[in-house]
Amino acid sequence: VQLQASGGGLVQPGGSLRLSCVASGLTLEYYDIAWFRQAPGKEREAVSCIRNPNREQGSFYADLVKGRFTISRDNGKNMVYLQMNSLKPEDTAVYYCAADLRGAGVSAVSSDYYYWGQGTQVTVSS
Repeated sequence: VQLQASGGGLVQPGGSLRLSCVASGLTLEYYDIAWFRQAPGKEREAVSCIRNPNREQGSFYADLVKGRFTISRDNGKNMVYLQMNSLKPEDTAVYYCAADLRGAGVSAVSSDYYYWGQGTQVTVSS
């Protein structure tokens, strides 16, 4: 199983990026999928999670990104996206996608996630 995150880059404050997470060996639609981020010197934090639609519709957003970020799925492509708008310098971090195999509900706890992508760097700077 592999998760691969992509779409990061350098963007000016107020700009947008769309991160993509594609999986091989794992059908993402069956699992809760999250995006985490880790900035230098800080702990990894949950950004957003989207539930397995076969169990329950729903998503989670960290307070810092509510109204700016949107998580979504494309089951046909076996991908999960994170649309990030109105980016701020404090959004600068390495972003990771992760899959939770437990089926226990939305979780912001990184240890609940079993498979992780390699991370993609997002830098917000003028």
